[in-house]
Amino acid sequence: MKIDEVMNRDVITINEEDTIRDAALKLKSEEISGLPVVDEEGKLKGILSEADILSTLEEDVEFPRDLWLPNPFELVEIPIRTALDWNKYKKILKDKKEILVKEVMTSKVYTVNPNDEIYRAANLMSKHKINRLPVIENNKLIGIVAREDIIDSIVKHRYDEELENE
Repeated sequence: MKIDEVMNRDVITINEEDTIRDAALKLKSEEISGLPVVDEEGKLKGILSEADILSTLEEDVEFPRDLWLPNPFELVEIPIRTALDWNKYKKILKDKKEILVKEVMTSKVYTVNPNDEIYRAANLMSKHKINRLPVIENNKLIGIVAREDIIDSIVKHRYDEELENE
């Protein structure tokens, strides 16, 4: 089975000059976890995933590693500590939202051709631990194939075979 048979042609993209705030809003509104990044001519420049956006916070936010159980005197301090931490996180998020997509996207992108077999895509996804692959033809983004697309096609193909054998 070819990529062309399972890929999604309605690709939601983002421009490399957009902000990660724009990207986060698009990811949320479209209910997806990654976006191909394209330039003004529609040429693929990278991929931006939720993980890429979250990585911008890693250097500024330290998550507690130890379990902390307060004593009775510290119970009064918890709401104050929580409020201070929340304000700190809000400031960090405000500072980060104007970062450009091109600053955090993954530039090394694995791609497939519409004439490739789906097994090639499955192998790339498994080997490189990625969830989606842009489909490129003549240096243009023409689609995207996700793990779900491949699994759905295998299940459908298997179900169709069983129906034929009945």
